[in-house]
Amino acid sequence: MADYIYTMEIRLTPDQLKGVNLVQDIARTTGITLYLTGGAIRDIISGFTIRDLDFTVQGNPLKLQKDFERAGAQIAGHDEDVRTLFLVLPGNVRAEIGMARTEVYEKAGRAPVITPASIQEDLRRRDFTVNAMALSLNEGSRGLLLDPFNGVADIEAKLLRILHNYSFLEDPSRLIRATRFAVRFHWPLEERTQERYNVAKENKYIEHISRSAVGHEIAQLAHEDDPLSVVRALEKEDWLKVLHPHWSSAKVDTNGLAQLMKTRQQMVDLGYTVDPSAAVMHFLTARLSEKDVADLRRQIPRKDLIESWRDIEDHAKELAKRLTGKEAATPSRTWNLLSAARPEMILFLAVTSRHQTVAQKIKNFLTKWRQVQQRIPLPEMTELLITPQLPEYPKIARDVFMLLLDGKLRSRTETLKFLKPFAPPPPPPPPPPRRGRGPKAAGAAPVAAVPGKKGEGAKGKAKGAGVAPPAVAPAPAPPAKAKESPKGMPKGNKPAKHVPKTAVKHPAEPKKAKAGKR
Repeated sequence: MADYIYTMEIRLTPDQLKGVNLVQDIARTTGITLYLTGGAIRDIISGFTIRDLDFTVQGNPLKLQKDFERAGAQIAGHDEDVRTLFLVLPGNVRAEIGMARTEVYEKAGRAPVITPASIQEDLRRRDFTVNAMALSLNEGSRGLLLDPFNGVADIEAKLLRILHNYSFLEDPSRLIRATRFAVRFHWPLEERTQERYNVAKENKYIEHISRSAVGHEIAQLAHEDDPLSVVRALEKEDWLKVLHPHWSSAKVDTNGLAQLMKTRQQMVDLGYTVDPSAAVMHFLTARLSEKDVADLRRQIPRKDLIESWRDIEDHAKELAKRLTGKEAATPSRTWNLLSAARPEMILFLAVTSRHQTVAQKIKNFLTKWRQVQQRIPLPEMTELLITPQLPEYPKIARDVFMLLLDGKLRSRTETLKFLKPFAPPPPPPPPPPRRGRGPKAAGAAPVAAVPGKKGEGAKGKAKGAGVAPPAVAPAPAPPAKAKESPKGMPKGNKPAKHVPKTAVKHPAEPKKAKAGKR
């Protein structure tokens, strides 16, 4: 069985993974059964961008609102009818927690009758097979994937398949969703699904779409990677006028939207986590009247998107004003100001600002000034022992960067001159090894006897105790001729009385060969 928990952990961003753990802890504390469901599972398995987290609980998630607020989450809205809570988890992670439920449509165009249900029944009421999966986050079954309609196989086949024949009739918003998914994933509709889609379109099922479903589809446009292509596809299918009768691709600022997505990717490559949803909605509705824009906002269920969309221009103007004042008088001050600003504001200003100074400063912040960081002499700093292990290292590195930005350090020589006072003193050399004067010196090891020459150690000790042996032993002198005693010992070389006779033995001198005999 595939390890879906491992797949989830490596596919989610660090902030999203923290969000999953936070929701999991609250569910465990309150005793609610929790599953990760819908689009999150689809995107984890397929490899597409995970835009938000969808959770389903067997119970009423609205009762958990205070628990999430205490944990640092922001409540972005709720839906009383379907018992759904919209959240912004720490790290700006969008999440949605819904109640496991059944939906019975007594008549097309009417709201369904909703009742609490099990997770298996909840999966049966969903739109497409690729969205009808759930991953258990509960003790005892954590990591178990529920896939009753074989959604994994359709992901592998890259197909969009409805769960039953009345899917588009019961919820006509699925027609819009099918078009949006087909553009996003580049997946076709499965053959029978395409037939049902065509029938629904011919019979104008879309006229029975609910207002809440319209608001949900409007909000989803803000999070598409290629919103312009989606809008054009919706317009081609006549679904864009369902979202608003005055909306068309002609009302979109296409150039601004293209530049926005390009700049957003540039910021993502630099390591920023940017939520462009408010800016996307700004450009998608750039040529709509204020009244039409207000109508669109009123239908969106998430308050956080509405507020950020409404206030984006005012916040951008405030940042632009600061960029033209004393707070950004030097490159280093501008860097500090933009580093503390919200990435969404930098993104929006980079595309919309008509003030040359503001636009140039943002451009330098994203390109030119980052190249200055490469001029920090990291190898020389390592030689000076100015390394990340030093507590002062972050401040030293930042100060060098700020001075380089402002042009106060113009060369590598000046930079090294600035750094040298911060270099810590080198470590003291290791102490030299202690040399003893003999076996009796304090701490000295006894002189070991040379193997193979018995008695030399004792003899040397007797003759010169306390004298260290020479580093290189002198070559032994050739033995002098001496008359042998009757017992075979040279005269005058009798061994000492305290040395055993067997301790010293000299090899007998080889006999000279008689002349003429070889």
